Amino acid sequence: MTPEEKKHLEDRIIDVLKTVYDPEIPVDIYELGLIYEVKVGDDAHVDISMTLTSPACPVAESLPNEVEQKVAQTHGISGCTVEITFEPPWDRTMMSE
Repeated sequence: MTPEEKKHLEDRIIDVLKTVYDPEIPVDIYELGLIYEVKVGDDAHVDISMTLTSPACPVAESLPNEVEQKVAQTHGISGCTVEITFEPPWDRTMMSE
């Protein structure tokens, strides 16, 4: 996979991530700053590092699964793995303008 193809896939993945909303805050998880990293491998497998608004987030189980499923269904993606991290902890300054 060329760097251009990876960039194109990454842009499409970001578009998908912008369709996933935090149920407590009416903002998508990308603009909310919950996505720390999106890596597209040569085999079109996607690894996403993300966080939650708090460790006690009521959607701690369902939100990562929703992200995994939506990204994995994106045309050209061979699969997706989501890793949850709390380093650094999320705060409101991570939100987009």
